[in-house]
Amino acid sequence: MENLWQILLFICPCTFLAGLIDSSAGGGGLISLPAYLVAGLPPHAALATNKCSSTFGTMFSTANFIRNGKINFRAALPAAVMALLGSHIGAKLSMLANETVLRYIMIVAVIAIAIFITVKKDFGSTDNSGKYTKTRMFIMSVIIGFVIGMYDGFFGPGTGTFLILSFSAFAGFDLLTASGNAKLVNLASNVAAFLTFAFSGEILFAIGIPAALTGIAGNIVGSNLALKKGSKYIRPMFILALTLLLLKLIADSFF
Repeated sequence: MENLWQILLFICPCTFLAGLIDSSAGGGGLISLPAYLVAGLPPHAALATNKCSSTFGTMFSTANFIRNGKINFRAALPAAVMALLGSHIGAKLSMLANETVLRYIMIVAVIAIAIFITVKKDFGSTDNSGKYTKTRMFIMSVIIGFVIGMYDGFFGPGTGTFLILSFSAFAGFDLLTASGNAKLVNLASNVAAFLTFAFSGEILFAIGIPAALTGIAGNIVGSNLALKKGSKYIRPMFILALTLLLLKLIADSFF
């Protein structure tokens, strides 16, 4: 590839920034995937190579959350398993449904969520998950994993952000633990997709490996900031991720 260095000089900073945001608030793919496309990669190669860089970055941020005890495995593991099933069903449904209608619904939903997070200053600042019984927590986790997994397979953008929101709003976790739980769920789906792309030969490893290294660096920096500063850091990153998602939805719907 003659212009490899030019491509890497553009993509690598983008995957670092994507990792920085994704490690705490999700939504990193809203930066990295367009970067691959702008760099001139064909759509299938862009999707596959993006999955390469994001998967390894997510591994490191997930390990960071695990090392610091900020993942609740009783909630995250059932959600991860159900997300894989939901994603498969969502992918099948996407072949039958009208994505344009879903985009319009999502625009309204994202605006409502952003207003809610901005107005409710204490959202996700404390951990209230202890008030739920083990049975109820398991059921909530299964529902979260399946529904958000189905959304991921059906549509995709902002999956990590919606996982964090769901773990905090419906399972009572603070934003930091919700982010850790989301990382584990995301990791499961990322690994499955990465292996599929790798065996199909779609990944451009000459680009994907350097991009993965900068993505790892971004994930490490971002997860360390999240672990150190907690919701004070995650809240603005969460709003940024929602803003990026909203801009993508509007661009896809009207341009």
